Amino acid sequence: MTTDQMLAFAVLAGMMGLFIWGRIRYDLVAIIALLASVAIGIVPADKAFSGFADDIVIIVASALVISAAVARSGVIEALITKATAGFSRMGSQLIILVASVTFLSAIVKNIGALAMLMPSAFQMAKKSHSSPSCFLMPMSFGSLLGGLITLVGTSPNIIVSRVREEMTGKPFGMFDYAPVGLGLAISGLIFLRFGYKLLPTNRRAAPTMGEAVDIQDYVTEARIPRNSPADGKTVSAFKALTEGDVEVTGLHRGERRRTVPLPDAELHAGDVLILEGEPEALERAIAAAGLQLEGQHRGAVTETAASDIGVIEAVIGRDSILVGQNAGRIELHDRHGVNLIAVSRSGERLSVRLRDINLCPGDVIVLQGPLSTLPERVRDLGCLPLAERSLRLGRGGKGLIPIVILGGAMALTAAGLLPVAIAFFGAAALIMMAGVLPAREAYARIEWPILVMIGCLIPVSDALRTTGGTEVIAGWLSSTASTLPAWGAVALILVAAMAVTPFLNNAATVLVMAPIATVFATGLGYKPEAFLMAVAVGAGSDFLTPIGHQCNTLVMGPGGYRFGDYARLGAPLSLLVVLVGVPLIMLTWPVR
Repeated sequence: MTTDQMLAFAVLAGMMGLFIWGRIRYDLVAIIALLASVAIGIVPADKAFSGFADDIVIIVASALVISAAVARSGVIEALITKATAGFSRMGSQLIILVASVTFLSAIVKNIGALAMLMPSAFQMAKKSHSSPSCFLMPMSFGSLLGGLITLVGTSPNIIVSRVREEMTGKPFGMFDYAPVGLGLAISGLIFLRFGYKLLPTNRRAAPTMGEAVDIQDYVTEARIPRNSPADGKTVSAFKALTEGDVEVTGLHRGERRRTVPLPDAELHAGDVLILEGEPEALERAIAAAGLQLEGQHRGAVTETAASDIGVIEAVIGRDSILVGQNAGRIELHDRHGVNLIAVSRSGERLSVRLRDINLCPGDVIVLQGPLSTLPERVRDLGCLPLAERSLRLGRGGKGLIPIVILGGAMALTAAGLLPVAIAFFGAAALIMMAGVLPAREAYARIEWPILVMIGCLIPVSDALRTTGGTEVIAGWLSSTASTLPAWGAVALILVAAMAVTPFLNNAATVLVMAPIATVFATGLGYKPEAFLMAVAVGAGSDFLTPIGHQCNTLVMGPGGYRFGDYARLGAPLSLLVVLVGVPLIMLTWPVR
């Protein structure tokens, strides 16, 4: 082994040690590893920042933006909510989410499937009073398992198919992977249903200031339009439609008002409902019933670009001009250019219309209007803005638009018309241009420390290849496997691909390992298919680190995971893949 190769292995070992130690932030560890690699000469100075131009950086950043837009739409969330309506236990909810992302990953890129279903994980976690970390890593692992089922599920499958065509003249077909992939996916689902308990229960994303000011019960106002799902339903049926998360505290029909409508009171088009609940529950109820939120016909909304409309939470101060007044009397919109869309008052249930609520010091209000003027208007009204947090109420999710955009991006990648990075980057751009997600919020949703970690580690990991370290590993494999039986050689190739993937990424692992596996199999007189399949399975099964596959990287920030958490759940799952995968490969693809 040369000096450069020993240095490359030393840097990787030191980096892994720091990651496992966990006392230094993961992005700082990556920065240290990059600087050390440049200092000792295994990464050229002019290549130090090449990792930030890698596709994975664009894919992860774009997927986070797309995921936020999908969350806003509420469409996938509503579908998953219906699917889990009869399941209140966290384990049941987990298996539905993981199964959904697993089998969706068989027909679309796994990163897209995961991005689409991540918002549902947060909703399920909130309902079951558990941490999102219990859902997100199992979902990420499920998406990796699902990618093993078909040719288009993940990049390693496509590359392996190409290598087989170069070696034998015949590529793998779309469903040639299914016998092995389905067996692994089903085994993995069963394991994840119970294995999630291996994860720490206290992992959460870094809290924001907004979470410290968590106002729970707001009152808002919405009108029932014609053809609404709520038209003709009773109050109790409406509550069932909204899963009971929203209370109807008032019903206004023309000049008539029922302070607390009875459960059997029938709703009709034109009725104005006074609704009480958490901001996200109110937004879901309005979307599910097709209601019209108060104030959306006024100029503050209709005369402003969708991407420039925002909401802000503020508390009314003692000297505010709003004290003792109501929005109708002081003509809040006409004079100040903002809509009052929700009010929260501690210890009191409000049933009158928003325009008629006499505001008091300490009331928390939600104002909607142009982002450029909202802070100034809040100051003019004598209100104190609360710490910023993401509110969906009053920020329309544009229905199916983000789903259509994401579906289009995944279709283009599945058809081979566009690379994943270009398709996802374009989808994120379209989402912002369509006003589905304001640019300011889109940038806020990107996990920048994750991108820094990825950009720094790519050249560090690549140093293993450029110094010839991969050839050292390949030589060791060839000499070791030549003494093993056929199943042992297949297992060794699978384990080696699984071990190398975190450092080379899955596509690079296949490019390095597939030729080695083919030549090795031919030299021993075996057919190459089983060994190529072992490379594909091993490269697609990175369950030990957050850095080998973008799906694992995507959930690291939102789940609040540490580097070592992946091995707690991933190590036994990796062992299961080897124990189940090798017999399935040998049965499906005989070596002689």
